[in-house]
Amino acid sequence: MAALSRMSRRLPRLRALLVAAAASSAAAAGCSSDPGGPGEACTPTSPSAEDAFARERAPGSESIALARAVADRWIAEHPAESLLWDWGEGTVMLSLVELYRVTQHAPYRDYYRRYIDRHIEYGYEITTSDRCPPATAALALHAESCAAPYEKIVTDVLRYLYEEARRTEQGGISHLGVSPLFEPTLWVDSLFMFGNVLIRAGDARALDEFSNQFHIFASLLQDGPGLFRHAYNWATPQDPDVYWARGNAWVTAAGYEYLRVRAARGERDEAVAASLDRQVAAVLAAQDPGTGLWWTILDRPGEIYLETSATALFAAGLARGLRHGFLDAAVRPAIDSAMAGVRSRIEEDASGRPVVTGISGPTTVGRLDDYAEVELRDDISYGVGAVVLALVETSGL
Repeated sequence: MAALSRMSRRLPRLRALLVAAAASSAAAAGCSSDPGGPGEACTPTSPSAEDAFARERAPGSESIALARAVADRWIAEHPAESLLWDWGEGTVMLSLVELYRVTQHAPYRDYYRRYIDRHIEYGYEITTSDRCPPATAALALHAESCAAPYEKIVTDVLRYLYEEARRTEQGGISHLGVSPLFEPTLWVDSLFMFGNVLIRAGDARALDEFSNQFHIFASLLQDGPGLFRHAYNWATPQDPDVYWARGNAWVTAAGYEYLRVRAARGERDEAVAASLDRQVAAVLAAQDPGTGLWWTILDRPGEIYLETSATALFAAGLARGLRHGFLDAAVRPAIDSAMAGVRSRIEEDASGRPVVTGISGPTTVGRLDDYAEVELRDDISYGVGAVVLALVETSGL
């Protein structure tokens, strides 16, 4: 992830706003179907086993059982109060929000609530795209409680995105946010990092901002084959024909969630849908036929390694696209193959608990050799979160 992201993991402070997901059977529980801003009337709404989201994802399935086992091990090994306010941890919290919606297993909600409460108490700051993901858990907590401290978090994130982050000359939100040390730069991962907050906020302004950002990012990063390059206007050299798998997978996962929320409002975004169609065609062509996994550099098969987190995110995004009618049944074999590959990367620890392996470490922009130097690791937050998201979203298809 961003070099500055790794350097600034100690920042403190935040606020928030409830803006519940758009009304639909698959939308997140919330306090209003289209809130207009801070101070909107709020009715607490809790996930239920009767929700379409839960029923459609087969709570009794093997996939959900495995997601629970992976989540339970993570929770046992990583106390919520010990975790930093950062993108990887935010990805885990988002996955637990989704898993709680399916299972109503209170320890998952309690875990991300302890995480958020700890940072409310000790402080945090939103200064880059990578500081935004934890706010998705605050959105879920506010939807269930209507508590002002959770509302305050999302308000601060949205203010940062609308008013504070530096932008490129095209209007794209800089990955490094308010930093004066670098020229405004777009990194493809931002579409997931700040994107999920805008999408799950669900009001017209937030969705329009995501749409605008997606169009800007696609115009500057998406090449003819349909794949997205890692960055625009970054200070260090990058090879022009290197397409990073996890970066592209962030786009797929966020993009189909955005189209889902638009559809729940009776709306479409044809430009985003067309961009994702082009990307998906190239992604499917790059899948390794033997394992179902994707290479960490999509267009360089066999040159570095096959990677778990990108595969899980592609599976989650493709499954959401299929579930909500943006993709047809032709993608189903790729999803099934991807999940077989993901399962092959889940190994048992000494206590017989599942550990997610084969996750590439935090990745900065560079040349092909720089990506090759990123080591594979096990039990990394964003890899665990990606796998839980994939298991939840593919369950019940």
